[in-house]
Amino acid sequence: MKISLFFTCVAISLSQLSVAQNDLSAAMPRAQVANGTLEGVAEPSGIRAFKGIPFAAPPVGDLRWREPQPAKNWSGVRKADKFGPRAMQRAIFGDMNFRSDGVSEDCLYLNVWTPAKSAKEKLPVLVYFYGGGFVAGDGSEPRYDGESMARRGIVTLTVNYRLGLFGFMAHPELTKESPNKASGNYGLLDQQAALRWVQQNIAAFGGDPKRVTIAGESAGSISVSAQMVSPGSKNLFAGAIGESGSLLGTLTPTTLAEAEKTGVTFATSVEANSLAALRAMSAENLLEATAKPTTPRFGIVIDGYFLPKSAVAIFAAGEQAQVPLLAGWNSEESGSRAVLGADPATAENYAKGVKKLYPDRSDEILKLYAGQTEAEITQAATDLASDRFIGFSTWKWTDMQVKTGGGKPVYRYYYTRPRPAMRPEMGNATAGLAGGVVRDSNAPKTPPAKGAVHSAEIEYAMGNLATNRVFSWSQDDYRVSEALQTYFANFIKTGNPNGGGLPKWSAATANGPVEVMHIDVITKSVPESNRERYLFLDQQFK
Repeated sequence: MKISLFFTCVAISLSQLSVAQNDLSAAMPRAQVANGTLEGVAEPSGIRAFKGIPFAAPPVGDLRWREPQPAKNWSGVRKADKFGPRAMQRAIFGDMNFRSDGVSEDCLYLNVWTPAKSAKEKLPVLVYFYGGGFVAGDGSEPRYDGESMARRGIVTLTVNYRLGLFGFMAHPELTKESPNKASGNYGLLDQQAALRWVQQNIAAFGGDPKRVTIAGESAGSISVSAQMVSPGSKNLFAGAIGESGSLLGTLTPTTLAEAEKTGVTFATSVEANSLAALRAMSAENLLEATAKPTTPRFGIVIDGYFLPKSAVAIFAAGEQAQVPLLAGWNSEESGSRAVLGADPATAENYAKGVKKLYPDRSDEILKLYAGQTEAEITQAATDLASDRFIGFSTWKWTDMQVKTGGGKPVYRYYYTRPRPAMRPEMGNATAGLAGGVVRDSNAPKTPPAKGAVHSAEIEYAMGNLATNRVFSWSQDDYRVSEALQTYFANFIKTGNPNGGGLPKWSAATANGPVEVMHIDVITKSVPESNRERYLFLDQQFK
């Protein structure tokens, strides 16, 4: 009788533990993932947040410049109430705002915001990759915060990945030791590992692994296009959102041989004659070495494994992920000075600037990007600079997905809402590329943006205007945010952005006219008007 009573008590205790481990509705919500039990926090809004979750082993020591390895199990309950460290990076964008626990090689953590009350709800999932040129950024940045999207019924994640030297250096010795005979692309492999983690664990947070959409801005958008073409990733998600940029024209990948040469050049510059010597150096010293003007850039590699061939070739063959795609770019991704330099916006100076960029075909550019008055020339130069920087590559991505994406819908946008003026208390500050401010008394005061600058749409799309205290947001800004976020949320839920009383957004078709959704205070669908520009730039790209 006593033995029977003992086992009954044990069974009840185990049952209670199981319930506690999957209780997302409690004040201290818990979730059981493959590696152990997590305890997050309940936000005042009712959203449950789990921060700093390891999705791979720390890439330190012998794991530096290795494919991400499985995270180790833990015993007991692991607190998931604060962001993990951000990847090794210098303060390149002085206006980036982090909430992370410092900078470290030990950086492979992700964050989950969920509205689910139980693990049985099978909600749609958003996985967001941050921008920062593959040299900076972090999943803790407030502009990417997932709580607002979670309030719309979406399990939302931000994911850390290795950057710069630590995320993208190739080297002959690294290639030789790799089981895949590849090196570089570690940051992209981190993202891939996170997507596998999502497939294995997101149900514990009420998410549906069959309804995962990946998204990102700038380098994050390029990452989305990279995951679409990687054989190991393309079946891990059901939809894709790209905000400004793709592999098809921005940060174009190099060959493995070229990337290995870059790695050897760097190793020589730091007097490391072997891979072992490189791994013996401190992360801080390696990072400091990258600050030298002579240090080469470490970028994405056609490594034969993550990226078996060029992204253009993969899209041309229809071998990319056959998923719905929503992508676009902003009206002022770059400024007119990228063409004019410091010269005034005159016809003569504009022609001179274009001639430098296109010595043999400047006449064609001047017809495609035409202007006579100062204002027209400034706008034409801005358009050309923006397209060269990132507009063209995003257009190319959507255009190829329409042609070879298996008939899956493609939705293209053009974001035109300028940021408002900065709040008066910002004082002597300059608007920065990453969305905040750079406080430099010697920096020239930048004129108000005439269009939507690079990264301007992020807070609008993610519903996070209120977290950015730099700008004087108006009711118009909140209306734009409501429209853009609703389009995104609809797409994440259904693969179609339409609904909620918004203007109808038609998918692009291979044989018919392409409609582009112009996002602003007055949001409207407009026929594509500048295709000739992109066809010309496509010739230059090839």
